[in-house]
Amino acid sequence: MTSSVRVAPAIPRPGAIFDPVGRALDAVGDRWTLVLVRQLLVGSKGFQDLRKQTGITPRVLSSRLRQLVADGLVESVSREGRSYYAVTDKGRSLETVVISLGRWWIQHGIEDLGIDLERFTETSAKSILEALPLMLREDRAQNARVTFEIRLTGEGGGVWAVRIEGGSCEVHPGFAAGADVRYTAEARLWCGLALGLLDARSLFESGTLVKEGSREAMDDYFHQIARGPKTPQGEGALDSADLNG
Repeated sequence: MTSSVRVAPAIPRPGAIFDPVGRALDAVGDRWTLVLVRQLLVGSKGFQDLRKQTGITPRVLSSRLRQLVADGLVESVSREGRSYYAVTDKGRSLETVVISLGRWWIQHGIEDLGIDLERFTETSAKSILEALPLMLREDRAQNARVTFEIRLTGEGGGVWAVRIEGGSCEVHPGFAAGADVRYTAEARLWCGLALGLLDARSLFESGTLVKEGSREAMDDYFHQIARGPKTPQGEGALDSADLNG
């Protein structure tokens, strides 16, 4: 009489398993790959610009950029005697991944992971402005067509145009011709306002925030991550009624 012995199937090596998410992370799951691609999706940048926007050490940044170039996601370009890095068409194909990941963190990850938002009080206005497309409330922006001009003074200040149209948002440095609304504030205060750490009405009443133009308000269209779920449209927004007392 013979007996059969059941042999448990061997556990396959992780690399032998067909898992699209795992295979994608093999390619772009490094700590800095998507961060750098996201920065360059906004526009070409020099080495020092990337350092300032990401905080990566020079050694690590050099290594990651070499790898991104070797992988065909980024290319080195020259303009007016300076060297810049830019995404290739292959790198731009990661845009939907980057946007989805950033919007998940804005809308869910911060609260779910218990992240202390006070850590971002020293961030630059430029970094928040470039992140506005990821903070956009698509439901509110779907039928919108409005241009904001942001004028910021002090350290990290400058002027930016924020255009919302058809459910998408574009941000560009420079004045906005025919802007519907203009905001003027000190850069650090505006950062706190954009993140929801400061109250627009209080800043207006103290004279540290100036709003000119139509009734449209930026906080109607963007997630203010420190305030949790958004209140009904218009509630708490700084519109022309506030300006006229």
